[in-house]
Amino acid sequence: MEYLFDNMRIFASSFGYLFIMNIKQKRLNAIENIIRSEMIRNQDELQRALSNKGFEVTQGTLSRDIRKLKIVKRHDGDNRYIYVLPDAIPAGKPAVEFSGHLAVLKTPPGYAMAIASDIDRIAPGEILATIAGDDTILVIPRDGYSNKQVAKALEPFLTGRQTNETEKK
Repeated sequence: MEYLFDNMRIFASSFGYLFIMNIKQKRLNAIENIIRSEMIRNQDELQRALSNKGFEVTQGTLSRDIRKLKIVKRHDGDNRYIYVLPDAIPAGKPAVEFSGHLAVLKTPPGYAMAIASDIDRIAPGEILATIAGDDTILVIPRDGYSNKQVAKALEPFLTGRQTNETEKK
C-alpha cells in the first residue's frame, strides 16, 4: 500500500513496516543538480527535466521550490537569462544610495528582481514598495521614516543575510 501525505510517501508492507521517503527533499536535490548541469531558461524546461528524472510537479509546486532554493535568473551573455543557484552569484554585495527620500540599490547584473522580490515579501514597515530593473532597485519608503531608518531596514538585504527572524517582521 502507498499513501501520499504532506510531501511524504509512506509505504506499508504486508509485515506492517513503514518506510518513509521524503519526496520533496529528493525533488529539491534534483532541481539543484539540473540547474548546475544544464542551461535552464524557464519553468517549462525545468519541469520537463524533472519529469525526465521521474518527478511530476505542478507549476505552483515548482515556483515554491524555486523560491525555497533562492534560484534566480542571470544573464548568460548571449541575450538570454538562465536559472542559477545562490552559490553561483558573483562576489559583491548590493549598495544603497539615497536621492532625497528614495533609496536606490545597485546589485550585480541579473539579481535586482530577486532581491526586490525578497524585500517586497519580507518588507519591514519602513518599506512601501520596490521597482526593479536588471541591476537596480528603486525602494520607496513609507512616509515618516528617515533615510537612516530605511537604510537599517534594508541592511539584511545588503548583506544577503535574510533570516527567519527577518521574515517574521
